Amino acid sequence: MSLIGTLGSGVSALRTFMKGLEVIGNNIANVNTNGYKSSSASYSDSFSNILQRSSPSSATVGNSQALAVGTGVRLAGISSNYSQGSLQSTGNGTDLGVSGDGYFHVKNPVDGTEYATRDGSFRFDDLGFLVTSQGFRVQGLTGAGLGAVGDIVLGAPPAGTQLQSVTIDKGGNVVEFYSDGTSATNNQVQLQRFTDQNALVKEGNNLFSGLLAAGPVGAAAGSSAFQTGGVNAPGSNGLGAIQSGSVELSNVDLTEQFSNLITTQRSFQAGSRLITVSDTVLEDIVNLKTR
Repeated sequence: MSLIGTLGSGVSALRTFMKGLEVIGNNIANVNTNGYKSSSASYSDSFSNILQRSSPSSATVGNSQALAVGTGVRLAGISSNYSQGSLQSTGNGTDLGVSGDGYFHVKNPVDGTEYATRDGSFRFDDLGFLVTSQGFRVQGLTGAGLGAVGDIVLGAPPAGTQLQSVTIDKGGNVVEFYSDGTSATNNQVQLQRFTDQNALVKEGNNLFSGLLAAGPVGAAAGSSAFQTGGVNAPGSNGLGAIQSGSVELSNVDLTEQFSNLITTQRSFQAGSRLITVSDTVLEDIVNLKTR
């Protein structure tokens, strides 16, 4: 039984540390991914075979210690590091980086699914909507007096004029400039904070789902939609400011990742060595002969 247990511990080590290597490998692969948040694996021991339970002392007998043999290791969890990544200038006015806390809120126009993202690589599409590279529409305040919540979309130019340029300031205000020298602010990009960022689910394409589970701050009751009144305005209520013409880079620290890669690889090798030694001992037992 003990040797079978040893083999089981070795196998659990290989399975668990392989997952750890996958986490590290994914971090390294996304070192240049905009807005990527690195992950780390944590481990815990598996259940133990109790050979003897402890007992308290009495008037005549002292206490006894517990005797237990562990059965290996398991993956305790995978957590993400949500620290700020550095901002890199792109020169593109529709690229938005967040300096501080907060996520952009985007929506799939096809099925209405909502996501959060730190990747501000946006553009105005041919319909005038501010969208991600996948065509998901950025959410915020829109309409006359910024009194509605919805898709950020360019307004219609005044009669006899044309749209010349668009700028987005630190407060998320989308300012449209027209050929007659006038301007208008018809939209404001909003940001969203969460009470528990670890409840967000990475969906790929730099998008996070699970917004309700993460507890959106400043959202309408029972939903993840923004409230009107500037509750989620960039630069207010603990939210960061928007840096136009920049994007947030990955927060992966390659030095740390390669260090973790070495230690996890050695742990994997130790587990494989444990299986090899156990196999050798089992072979010796099988080859025992009596005279």
